[in-house]
Amino acid sequence: MKLKSAGADALVIAATPKFAAQAIRKTYEINWRPMTFLTNVSVWMSSVMEPAGLDAGAGIISSAYVKDPLDPTWADDPGVKGWRDYMAKYVPDGDVRDSNYVNGYNNGMVLEHVLKAAGNDLSRENILRQALSIKDLELPMLLPGIKVNTSESDHLPVEQLQFMRFTGKQWERFGEVLSTK
Repeated sequence: MKLKSAGADALVIAATPKFAAQAIRKTYEINWRPMTFLTNVSVWMSSVMEPAGLDAGAGIISSAYVKDPLDPTWADDPGVKGWRDYMAKYVPDGDVRDSNYVNGYNNGMVLEHVLKAAGNDLSRENILRQALSIKDLELPMLLPGIKVNTSESDHLPVEQLQFMRFTGKQWERFGEVLSTK
């Protein structure tokens, strides 16, 4: 309310899902429509957008690096189909709208890659060496063009993203994949 009364015309919501939903809802309730940017940890339908109210989120801008299994764009995508099969087999009661499952799936695939690269030498040193030398690893639930890369001096595995805007029904990606490098 203070930001609205101060005349601010932009809002950055860097919050976890519960608090992001509350912020989105409050801006809607007080009839304040600033240009709104939302951290990508809080873009998920079931934990943020639906609790906030779908209309309340219309126009919000965020970023993505993983495929949203609810996005019709990916309906026939082999990566999303594989993820759905995985969920049906191993987490049949899991909420497919929960991003934690997508991120866990991707993280598991990176771990599998590291362990395979380590071969029979599962020493701490070798596992760390493999984990810090990943080059252009493509994962089925990453957006096209986004790859995992690490090095001894750069431990951040994903440094690319694509912008997206919430339509009031779903997120729509726009623009090219961008990189921080």
